[in-house]
Amino acid sequence: MPYTRRHVLRLGTATLVVAAAPAVSLPALAAAVVTADLVVYGATSAGIAAAVTARRLGRTALIVEPGAHVGGLSTGGLGMTDSGVKAAIGGLAGEFYRRVYAKYNGTAVTPTSPARFTFEPHVAAVIFDELLAEAGVPVYLNTRMTGVTMAGNRIGEIVCDSGQVFRAPMFVDATYEGDLLARAGVGWTAGREANSVYGETINGVQLRSGHQFNRFVDPYVTPGSVASGLLPGISAAPVAPAGSGDGRIQAYNFRMCLTQAANRIPFAKPAGYDAIRYEPLARYVQAGYTGPFFTTHQVGGGKTDSNNDGAFSTDFIGQNYAYPTASYAARAGMVDEHRVYQQGLMWFLANDPRLPASIRSATASWGLAADEFTGNGGWPTQLYVREARRMVSAYVMTEADCRGGRVAADSVGLASYTMDSHNCQRVVVSGGLKNEGDVQIGVPQPFGISYRAIVPYESQCANLLVPVCLSASHIAYGSIRMEPVFMILAQSAATAAHLAIAAGSAVQQVPIAALQARLRADGQLLTWPLTAPGEIIVDSSTSAGVTRAGVWLTSTSVAGYHGPDYEHDDNTNKGVNRLRFTPTIPTAGSYQVFLRWTSHANRASNVPVDVCAGGTVTTRTVDQRTGGGQWVSLGTFSLPAGSSPSGASVLIRTEATNGYVVADAARFVPA
Repeated sequence: MPYTRRHVLRLGTATLVVAAAPAVSLPALAAAVVTADLVVYGATSAGIAAAVTARRLGRTALIVEPGAHVGGLSTGGLGMTDSGVKAAIGGLAGEFYRRVYAKYNGTAVTPTSPARFTFEPHVAAVIFDELLAEAGVPVYLNTRMTGVTMAGNRIGEIVCDSGQVFRAPMFVDATYEGDLLARAGVGWTAGREANSVYGETINGVQLRSGHQFNRFVDPYVTPGSVASGLLPGISAAPVAPAGSGDGRIQAYNFRMCLTQAANRIPFAKPAGYDAIRYEPLARYVQAGYTGPFFTTHQVGGGKTDSNNDGAFSTDFIGQNYAYPTASYAARAGMVDEHRVYQQGLMWFLANDPRLPASIRSATASWGLAADEFTGNGGWPTQLYVREARRMVSAYVMTEADCRGGRVAADSVGLASYTMDSHNCQRVVVSGGLKNEGDVQIGVPQPFGISYRAIVPYESQCANLLVPVCLSASHIAYGSIRMEPVFMILAQSAATAAHLAIAAGSAVQQVPIAALQARLRADGQLLTWPLTAPGEIIVDSSTSAGVTRAGVWLTSTSVAGYHGPDYEHDDNTNKGVNRLRFTPTIPTAGSYQVFLRWTSHANRASNVPVDVCAGGTVTTRTVDQRTGGGQWVSLGTFSLPAGSSPSGASVLIRTEATNGYVVADAARFVPA
């Protein structure tokens, strides 16, 4: 951790790092028994958010991290944040992304600073270091929990392999695996529920088209010979009925930080490389597939956040089922297996003579960024644990919450990403190779996460909060499991811990009204839609105030829209298709006018938009490939009272546009 003004103490195999001035003296922090108001297990982005929040509320807090890495996935390669509706990210999470913008632009951070959601791993690490330093949060690295001592229904202390014991009135489990909650005897599950368990429709077994083999690939060692056996990584079991439950979890991978810079680190052939692992991909290419084989999303500095893309890519499908409950040693072995698989994949793509030269040269043009993960040869230090244990508590977040069919009154944060599951197994269907488990279904708008979903049943544990492995079904967790949401829930968890300490109560007894009031005061967003006094929203789904020319199609395929859906021109009838939003303005005056759309690479980057204001027409050009899922300002205009299109309206045109044009909603806010 590149702290400035830091203290580093070696405690056996563990390391205590304290930046700036700690709230507790260094000898006390190095003692055999260490006490604090809040002990956080896991130095993920959530763990950092929880500890920093506690310190800002005047409490002492420390982080115990079983590994050597700080920041979780946010510093481990996930530089293109899966954020859904960015406007729904508030509080400390929103501050983190404003700090990212400030770091790249050399500006001060304020509550109204712009946010940036793409970043290089080392930039995120610096920002987390600064947050920890400013708050004076001690971080115990390489300190693994070996036991938990319970006092009735409360955690009394956690015992670690460093020989130290950590005691506190309140604890937060911020691990991706849910290790502390399991040690404390809290109920949990793993795998996929059947649809029937919570009345869902897209949980359990799902054989869909996403990241799927769309050409025939023979799954057998000797093509056409069932007797020769299946290639590695392919399940011999018949595919279960759609919607049935099982213990499988979505695939893990590493989010690589790649570059095409001259000093890139070439893809090396790892020790343990086994060419047979990539035989399905070789056959897929021989069948005519030309890619993509991994994503190359730019995050800054000429670098990428490179993720799984396609039927056979960086996801090591089916090789992580035992991970959630495995020992630390066994997990380390699985992490190494994932590394060997993925490094071997990249070497295969860049070198195997069975592949066309075009694929090999295109892959070899990339390499690992030499200035990232410098202590690990440029390879990410954090495996993407997309899902492990999930707590089962008094409120289980389900598909109904994501779709808006159920609304939690005790919301402590918002989520908004697509209900997303990567593939869970590789199977044989009609003699050919298929992937199973991929789901990508958008949510209509941001939704609240129940406080009861981040606390256990009181009878099980009265002083533990769980912002990462929270109570949710597999498919609902697929929407919630994003780094911004983990930071949001961690801030809320630490705030609840603060209130529980003050009242001497169980976390389950914290008054929701008091918790929500404090969270709102600290910038947390709890309900959607966000409203401004006197604002007027005209949505494409309403008949009032919406007029169309040509043909517009409704869709929900890309998340971030306002209302139940959005509309698009189907990339046809250019110049004919038009859609106008006309508000009813109650009082003449100055209004800031906003437009909303959902972003995608297939959108038009040159959409003409006319703002009509009292007979004056101002034309803006908007890029719908970016800026989706938020209100984008078109400017401030003087609007007359009434509902005349010439008096006040927003017209979306399609002339000469270079992609799909989206019409979602317009918003008018008194200036």
